[in-house]
Amino acid sequence: MSRGRLRVLLGAAPGVGKTFTMLEEGRRLRLAGKDVVVALVETHGREGTAEMLDGFEIVPRTVSEHRGVLLDEMDVDAVLARHPEIALVDEL
Repeated sequence: MSRGRLRVLLGAAPGVGKTFTMLEEGRRLRLAGKDVVVALVETHGREGTAEMLDGFEIVPRTVSEHRGVLLDEMDVDAVLARHPEIALVDEL
């Protein structure tokens, strides 16, 4: 397996466009023929962001329990098993 690359989008505040920009880039890469999946995304109820998910394969989340609290998390094992060329991860 070749070594991966990590691209991080940072923003100073909520709502500045990090998720939207990530999904725009994912859409561009997908149109260029790359194998792109959404490993984890938080829309925070924003309709425009939710609409950006149209057409993407979304890896289902997993639920785990930690100290009596149920956590809805990215399923890392499922993403690795799927072995996409590019995995989009929001709220890391």
